[in-house]
Amino acid sequence: MAALLLNFRNTIIASFVLALIFIIGYGFDGVGFNEIFLQGVFRWLHVASGILWIGLLYYFNFVQIRIMPTIPAELKPGVSKYIAPEALFWFRWAALSTVIWGLAIAGSRHYLVNVLTLGVVSDTGGIDAKYTLLGAGMWLALIMAFNVWFVIWPNQKIALGLVEADADAKAKAAKTATLFSRTNTLLSLPMLVTMTMSQTIFG
Repeated sequence: MAALLLNFRNTIIASFVLALIFIIGYGFDGVGFNEIFLQGVFRWLHVASGILWIGLLYYFNFVQIRIMPTIPAELKPGVSKYIAPEALFWFRWAALSTVIWGLAIAGSRHYLVNVLTLGVVSDTGGIDAKYTLLGAGMWLALIMAFNVWFVIWPNQKIALGLVEADADAKAKAAKTATLFSRTNTLLSLPMLVTMTMSQTIFG
C-alpha cells in the first residue's frame, strides 16, 4: 500500500480507476448510459477540475503570495523556480478544464444560451432568475479563466524569470499578476454561491 500511496502518479491512477468503477455503477443502477448519465459525468469532471483550480487559487492567495515576502532571499528560488511554475501549470489547465466541462453541462442540459444571456433568452418568455443567477456565476468564471490565461500567466512568466525581462518589468508583472489573482479570489465566493445555490434551489 505504501508503494501505491508514496507514488503520486500511481495514487491518481488508482483514484481515477475507483472513480470510474463508481461512474459505471451509476450507469447500471437503472438510469442507463443515457443523457442524464452523461450530464453526471460532465458534472463530476467540472467539479473535480474546479476543486483543483480554486484550490490552487486559494493556495496562491492564502499562502504563497502572503508568505513570499517573509522568505529569506536565498530560499525564494526554491519557490519561484520549482513550486510556482508547477502550480501554475495545473492552475491554468484546471481553469480551462473547469470552463469546458461547465459549458458541456449547460449545453447537454439545453440551457447554454439561457445562461450566457443571463436569463434574457428563456423558456418562460420573460427574464428567468434561475438563468440570470447561474449565468452571472458562469460569466464570473469565464472572466476568472480569462484572467488566468491572458493576464496572470503571461505576467507570472515575466515575474518568475521564465521569459527575459529586467528587474523593473519583473516587479511590474508580479504586481499585475497579484492584482488579477486577488481579483479572481474576490470573484470566487460569489461565483461559487451561484453554482452551488442554483443546483440546490433550482435543481
